[in-house]
Amino acid sequence: MTALAELRRELADLGHPPRADEVARAMRVRGIVVTDSTLAETLEALRRDSLGAGPLEPLLRLPGVTDVLVNGPDQVWTDGVGGLRRAEVTFDDDHAVRELAQRLAASAGRRLDDASPWVDARLADGTRFHAVLGVIGDPGTCVSLRVPPRTSLSLDDWVASGAVPVGGAQILAAMVEAKVAFLVTGGTGTGKTTLLATLLSQVPTTERILVVEDSRELQPDHPHCVRLESRPANAEGRGLVTLTDLVRQALRMRPDRLVLGEVRGAELCDLLTALNTGHEGGCGTVHANSAADVPARLEALAALGGMSREALHAQVASGLEAVIHLVRDGTGQRRVAEICVLETNPTTDRVEAVPAVRFERGRALRGPGAERMEAWT
Repeated sequence: MTALAELRRELADLGHPPRADEVARAMRVRGIVVTDSTLAETLEALRRDSLGAGPLEPLLRLPGVTDVLVNGPDQVWTDGVGGLRRAEVTFDDDHAVRELAQRLAASAGRRLDDASPWVDARLADGTRFHAVLGVIGDPGTCVSLRVPPRTSLSLDDWVASGAVPVGGAQILAAMVEAKVAFLVTGGTGTGKTTLLATLLSQVPTTERILVVEDSRELQPDHPHCVRLESRPANAEGRGLVTLTDLVRQALRMRPDRLVLGEVRGAELCDLLTALNTGHEGGCGTVHANSAADVPARLEALAALGGMSREALHAQVASGLEAVIHLVRDGTGQRRVAEICVLETNPTTDRVEAVPAVRFERGRALRGPGAERMEAWT
């Protein structure tokens, strides 16, 4: 055990945040030379361990970092621009990782122990936190921290980064203005939530946005945005609030735009119902490997809500209009790959994602769905 870990555990017995003189006294007992700088460094390290993310805190503050991932005590990684990178930070042992995970879980009002060995929560600063204890994980306790966006990106920012060509940004802005109902799709970490927040910032300030999320991540730059967040049941099995519950409540709150941060289950049925009853411009995100896979993905999600395949395709055909698909290339660059329109195939009577425009190397390549897309612009 390191000297800092010993200090932390001894000072925890005080029952109150340690004062500088108490820390200095404990350092001298262990033969540590106490100077102004060493005392200040120790106090800051203790503060991080008691309030922040401990040794992970500096990583969370690095520019461009979107995720910090811990795979047991010896593997800490960061993700962001440039992709996954191994960090120099390590823990003393798996017990230290477990202690950090349990403290973060407790700060979010959640339980994490052998009887409940995983947790998914949002921390006070907006960081998305997930942990799995070593009792079911290998190589030990695993922690995932998703850093909330520090600033809201504009479409100009997406263009400047090369993620969207100028013509693509104009199409996206026109879709929002025309109240096109759309889904932002892509794999994990492709920037779906970030792009959706950017597009919601384009919504006229005279409109009211209702956002429903499993964990609060969307932060659009908009003056009239109400966000509703689901929550799990407590230790007694009470207090559960599902996304389906929230979608239904949102419909009673006079939304101009209904937004489902991430479509992941039966709540899709309620969203489609809303989009088919006069709520224009609704949108959300969905995990999908490609735009072409979106109809099949929606079928699977709708089945969780008891909706048949035929009903799902009928609802999608009349309620959803477009798919904006993002990808992440080998360098970690996130970009909009294509925009598809959702059209019913007359032969199969099933909805398909028809490419309207593909973006490759800064160029926009028209697809068979371009004519319908141009009607929005």
